[in-house]
Amino acid sequence: MKRTTVAVLYGGRSTEHSVSCVSAGAVMAHLDRSAYDVVPVGITGSGVWTLGPDDVSGLRISDRVMPVVDEDRPRVALGLSTEDRGVLRYADGDRAGEQIARADVVFPVMHGTHAEGGTIQGLLELSGVPYVGPGVLASAAGMDKEFTKIVLGAAGLPIGRQAVLRPGDRTLATADRERLGLPLFVKPARGGSSIGISKVTRDEDLEAAIAEARRYDPKVIVEAAITGREIECGVLEYPDGTVAASLPAELHVPGAPAGPDEGPGTGAFYDFDTKYLDDVATFDLPAALSEEETEQLRTLALRAHLAIDARGLSRVDFFLTPSGPVINEINTMPGFTPISMYPQMWSATGVDYPTLLDTLVRTALAGR
Repeated sequence: MKRTTVAVLYGGRSTEHSVSCVSAGAVMAHLDRSAYDVVPVGITGSGVWTLGPDDVSGLRISDRVMPVVDEDRPRVALGLSTEDRGVLRYADGDRAGEQIARADVVFPVMHGTHAEGGTIQGLLELSGVPYVGPGVLASAAGMDKEFTKIVLGAAGLPIGRQAVLRPGDRTLATADRERLGLPLFVKPARGGSSIGISKVTRDEDLEAAIAEARRYDPKVIVEAAITGREIECGVLEYPDGTVAASLPAELHVPGAPAGPDEGPGTGAFYDFDTKYLDDVATFDLPAALSEEETEQLRTLALRAHLAIDARGLSRVDFFLTPSGPVINEINTMPGFTPISMYPQMWSATGVDYPTLLDTLVRTALAGR
């Protein structure tokens, strides 16, 4: 049988460029090469599309150094007309215009802005090529923390308290400060991997935290702290349209208090280094929950996935508080690095990494 050609996109103009590279390296290493021909397409930090190397060993964290897309690789272009659906061609040099491959499906293993926020998805919609993951609307809503909560709240799902600072807003209004209390978490509205996030425990530190978040996004979210256990749950759609939730996992970070983007404990912050470089976070998989709590979280994860009209996959992050679960956020293209929770949760649920990837690709081919 003819193998399916999968173009794997990674990198991009995002603060999560390197995380995307590591995720893509793991995806390409685990795709079944007896069923799939894989074409790596790396997008540089400046937005140039390149033909990635066949050897994916460079797409990993080495000695605390994060990988980036090589600027010197051959340039490529994706056909955008329906006649050129999925066609990748050389874009420069002596071979400019020569076809490299025709992708049957695209796997955009991309995180952050200009990536999982609907832009890449819109580009792929133009050419009509099937792609893994949610579409434009769900990707945009899942990326923007303001609209994630608007959609989930409208669906009757439990969400935390927040305020939105638009580009003209210098700081929080007095009413919002009183409503949210302390501590606060200040975040870029459209970002991930804890980049640009600050914990504020004193009023006098708020403006500096807002300035830090605005280095990455002119729109800023200020969230009230939530005391609770940090739980994650994966959602997966099968080719027949069935949608299932994984066993939940609980994250632990030594010395970190419970709150948005933190783990339980006292003192530390679950930042980018803790997530990807320090190797100190641990997890319980499955989480130590009652059957009732487990089913409640799985049901809420499915409801959140459907509320934003997601397809293919998502990961829903909760805080389990004494009064019940609260949804922190939904990720429409969760990490696929070797330490990422999404593939690990599905492995614990009985779906190993190659089978998970095969399911995602087949679902993309079946559903578009």
